[in-house]
Amino acid sequence: MERIILGIDPGTTIMGFALISVKKGKITLISMHELILKKYPNHETKLKIIFDRTLALIDQYHPDEVALEAPFFGKNVQSMLKLGRAQGVAMAASLYRDIPIKEYSPKKIKMAITGNGNASKEQVASMLKSLLNLKEFPTKYLDASDGLAVAVCHHFNSGALQVDKSYSGWDSFLKQNPERLK
Repeated sequence: MERIILGIDPGTTIMGFALISVKKGKITLISMHELILKKYPNHETKLKIIFDRTLALIDQYHPDEVALEAPFFGKNVQSMLKLGRAQGVAMAASLYRDIPIKEYSPKKIKMAITGNGNASKEQVASMLKSLLNLKEFPTKYLDASDGLAVAVCHHFNSGALQVDKSYSGWDSFLKQNPERLK
């Protein structure tokens, strides 16, 4: 059975998003892109565009689940408020279409993709490129790869993976999973 997951990295300057298909454990990239919002005149317009674009993605691709990056705690309260609103609008659009949502912290996403909760955006993008066997990312911004990371993290954390194996280290993991080595 195929599952489609929409991953969203909410933002009021750039919103990154990606859709993946998961069939028999194999992850395939459907689409990834950014919604460039910095050109719009005010915050309210940006929020409406985020809502409309999220609904359009849901109506076009019919995802089974939506995963979002949760806002990180920064020092600038105004930035946090704007980011939280962007996330809330994307969540509202998903809930409006009755699509289940799940949030993941930036550290959890990085940990799921790279094994390092402090990995850089470039390290996450490189690992995603390897995991999905992509020649290159179809984007110049790392926000789209953040959206992809959220979707892949959700798949990894949704119980779809085998959990009956245990590993004592990388050597053990590679011996039990030779297909993961490229």
